[in-house]
Amino acid sequence: QVQLVESGGGSVQAGGSLRLSCAASGYIYCMGWFRQTPGKVREGVATIYTSGGFTRYADSVKGRFTISQDNAKNTLYLQMNSLKPEDTGPYYCAAAQGGGCRLRYGDFDYWGQGAQVTVSS
Repeated sequence: QVQLVESGGGSVQAGGSLRLSCAASGYIYCMGWFRQTPGKVREGVATIYTSGGFTRYADSVKGRFTISQDNAKNTLYLQMNSLKPEDTGPYYCAAAQGGGCRLRYGDFDYWGQGAQVTVSS
């Protein structure tokens, strides 16, 4: 059974930075970060294969966000720089034990509890 525990997030002004962390347990093939925007489904922000480290990013965050992992600590990170008000929302850590590891909700089976990110203008 996979368990995910998120930490980090908070409030920041536009242009600022925040970092999210996700402590994981269990066998995991791929991990990712998703966010929920009002009236929309949970959208993929970034994903990473736990073996090899190949990453994918949503176009809206490329060059600003970085997904990384510390395998020794079984922890996933999302470094968010140059934050914009439209980045506001709850962010969820996700994990999968197989599959395509795409920026798609359906590719992931396990979810963290969510961490709020608020960016003010």
